[in-house]
Amino acid sequence: MDFIPGLELSRRFYAEAVRPVLDRHRPGLVHSAALIGPGSEVLGFDSARSADHDWGPRLLLFPQEPEPELDDLLARELPREFLGYSTHFADNEGDPTRRMAPVDGPLRHGVVVTELGGWLSGRLGFDPLRGITRADWLATPAQALAEVTGGAVFHDGLARLGPARRRLGWYPDDVWREVLSGQWRRIAQEEAFVGRCGEAGDELGSAVVAARLVRDLMRLCLLMARRYPPYSKWLGSAFARLPGASELTPVLTGALAATTWPEREGFLVIAYETVAAQHNDLGLTEPLDPGVRGFHSRPFRVLDAGRRAGAGERRGGGPMGGQHRCAGTPGVDPGRLGRAGS
Repeated sequence: MDFIPGLELSRRFYAEAVRPVLDRHRPGLVHSAALIGPGSEVLGFDSARSADHDWGPRLLLFPQEPEPELDDLLARELPREFLGYSTHFADNEGDPTRRMAPVDGPLRHGVVVTELGGWLSGRLGFDPLRGITRADWLATPAQALAEVTGGAVFHDGLARLGPARRRLGWYPDDVWREVLSGQWRRIAQEEAFVGRCGEAGDELGSAVVAARLVRDLMRLCLLMARRYPPYSKWLGSAFARLPGASELTPVLTGALAATTWPEREGFLVIAYETVAAQHNDLGLTEPLDPGVRGFHSRPFRVLDAGRRAGAGERRGGGPMGGQHRCAGTPGVDPGRLGRAGS
């Protein structure tokens, strides 16, 4: 059986199985239906491997009023198989996940019937339809925002789910500056440690620091491209989809593969300068020299990324300018890749 991406499977499941049941037995039921929240298919990263847990013909159904009988109605009326996939979900032994499985008895379907405001508050800690504070934005993990704004809405009879997702679509500019500033500050705290660990004879420690910096640079690129960075399992997959990411990928890979700290630092220098130039192009903060410099009197090359954090905090407002092209502004000079370890 050919693999069907989970989002498409769920879209068809609603249109061809769930909606007809509702139209026959509960005509006129005001509701919204979507596949959002946890799940690799919500972010578009699922594969056949995903089918071993919490994947299959499933969706969220948000009725306007409490409808406790809907769950039983769907259990009675839904087909036990859809497009070759079981619609019954059994517990996975030893963990809280569920998997598709054949069934002869009562159907345990994958349609979660719940109230929209309560679901949003449960996932985010607040209801975006009641307003989003600065604290809400800054306290909410990017993964949670990606889950609620990802996936798809199949029907929005409530006319509330679409507006909620639009409000969460991206940070307000002042919050965006603060999030970017925090990311640059993370880099500033460790960029000199790649060389310091190596100088102390700790190449393993230097490599660990470099890996952390690579992760932070990838997250920074996603944030600059107005993409909520997902958690670690999908970070590289999300980064790879950015326009021009193929130019920066060999630089970051080189930093991870390097066996000596000078080589490691050389690749990171290219990455720092490339991403810093991209940040300037956003027009969100004061443009700063994207070049690296020495770390005080020590023989380490750093961006001094704290300057970027400070620029973001000083800029109080103004429209975003420029156009972001991750890993493509300016282009990475292929010749520098060969010199990175020099």
